[in-house]
Amino acid sequence: LYHDPCHSPMKQHNPVEVAAGLLDARVELSDRCCGEAGTFAVSRPDIASQVRMRKQEELLQGKAELEGKVDKLLTACPACQQGLSRYSDATGLETDYIVVELARARLGDDWQQGFIERCRTGGIERVLL
Repeated sequence: LYHDPCHSPMKQHNPVEVAAGLLDARVELSDRCCGEAGTFAVSRPDIASQVRMRKQEELLQGKAELEGKVDKLLTACPACQQGLSRYSDATGLETDYIVVELARARLGDDWQQGFIERCRTGGIERVLL
């Protein structure tokens, strides 16, 4: 499942098609706001709680439509990732950034440790170049 942020960074292309193409997998859109929206959850918790309840229903429905074959919810927004992680107990969905999933798919499960090690031994400049 893919959660497209309200302020999606992907403006020129359909984000679900981009995610599916990058991951070479079927990706479905999980519609509705996550209820985080910057300071929304803090400034209006009464409304944000209602939004979160509806999002949880949407996530459970999306998981059911995919016949339980989905265990990840991806997004491109740090605030959304934080908000979406609140649903993991109720939905069983692990939330992560799409770029992290892409790195894992392309570089293997230990990509992050390898990146950190290269930064420590070769300096960040070498990693970036």
